Amino acid sequence: MCDFYTKYIMRNILIIGAGRSASSLIKYLLSKSETENLKLTIADLSMEMAEKKTNNHPNATPIQLDIANVDHRQREIQKAAIVISMLPAHLHIEIAEDCLAFNKHMVTASYISPKMQELDSQAKEKGLVFMNEIGLDPGIDHMSAMKIIDEIRAKGGKMIQFESFCGGLVAPESDTNLWNYKFSWNPRNVVLAGQGGVSKFIQEGKYKYIPYNKLFRRTEFLEVEGYGRFEGYANRDSLKYRSVYGLDDILTMYRGTLRRVGYSKAWDMLVQLGMTDDSYPMENSENMSYRDFTNSFLAYHPTDSVELKLRHYLKIDQDDVIWDKFEELDLFNGNKKAGLKNATPAQYLEFILAEKWALQPDDKDMIVMYHKFGYEIDGKKKQVDSTMVCLGDDQTYTAMAKTVGLPVAMATLQILNGNITTPGVQLPIKKEVYLPILEELESFGVIFKDKEVPYMGYNPNNVGS
Repeated sequence: MCDFYTKYIMRNILIIGAGRSASSLIKYLLSKSETENLKLTIADLSMEMAEKKTNNHPNATPIQLDIANVDHRQREIQKAAIVISMLPAHLHIEIAEDCLAFNKHMVTASYISPKMQELDSQAKEKGLVFMNEIGLDPGIDHMSAMKIIDEIRAKGGKMIQFESFCGGLVAPESDTNLWNYKFSWNPRNVVLAGQGGVSKFIQEGKYKYIPYNKLFRRTEFLEVEGYGRFEGYANRDSLKYRSVYGLDDILTMYRGTLRRVGYSKAWDMLVQLGMTDDSYPMENSENMSYRDFTNSFLAYHPTDSVELKLRHYLKIDQDDVIWDKFEELDLFNGNKKAGLKNATPAQYLEFILAEKWALQPDDKDMIVMYHKFGYEIDGKKKQVDSTMVCLGDDQTYTAMAKTVGLPVAMATLQILNGNITTPGVQLPIKKEVYLPILEELESFGVIFKDKEVPYMGYNPNNVGS
């Protein structure tokens, strides 16, 4: 009986959080459950959500789990060999502390928080793998970047430039609005993008900083073969991965988010109005129409309409496509209401966008990733551009769910099977992690196309700064 119980524990995977990003993760592990002798426990605050994701599979057990219920949470963790947390990032730490206490490996797709990093030495002492940042961005970006960087180093090259862009977008055939954008992940994160600190990076050896109120007017343009033109705006901190990637002395390090051309200029107008502010509640917001909401950011005028005041304030011509984008959002509709009490501007805007930018039943999403690697070898400067485009299958198995969930699932199985053994709190930058996962991802349509191009840099003639 003891041997049977031990064997069961060794192949039991506890997945905490059965939301949108977990669909492909669960599907993958269930597809491997017979050959790999896996048992999945799928836990969510919503029993309905957990049951939906198990799809009546004999090797999956749905349970309702409130992680605030410490006894229940710890009982389930004790039953598992490895724990996957698909919860919001700030909730991982309690799971991680339990995994330490009960000697369980752990996998998340989230950035390594300072509190998580503090568990590194204890995880190493116990021989536990705490794999983080193994989703899309962060995740696939790390793995695909390190693969090329390691290859450049192996042939004697020295990295001088690294740029990385990623965007969750709408597939071309489902691109039906003027913003060329629909939500494939948490709308709140999109509305608050870029807030909470200055964006910083290094360009040709010069440190650069972009405050939030200027972020969406400093964009870079990129062309992806077969998919057209995109623009990228800077992520908050491009510098923190220099030492992680072993690029401390690199001249250019820039990480950014991709959108279709024209999105950022229009979004900047919403920022300038104050609609993305999340720092204060608006009085009487439950009775506020969309038109009232827009007007609340504009000066009073006894005769001018809301439309006229907005055009004047933001200097938008009537034939400018930005005006059409605003009208498409119904920002001047006096009959529509969000009905949100004590809503911040960002929350009210999110309500408007969640309706307008929702993926429709037949819509598909798209992930685009673009890396630029500049390096020096034998006295010459060279460049490799690497691009990846992944299309979603449907509303459940979106490109976002695939690219976030599949690396998590693959890493989990690799750890369970003893192929990933380096202990501690880590991200997927070692060959034992990225080589097998990137190879397997190709069979799911996550394929990088690498191309040697002339080195462009930012300052090829060493002028300016």
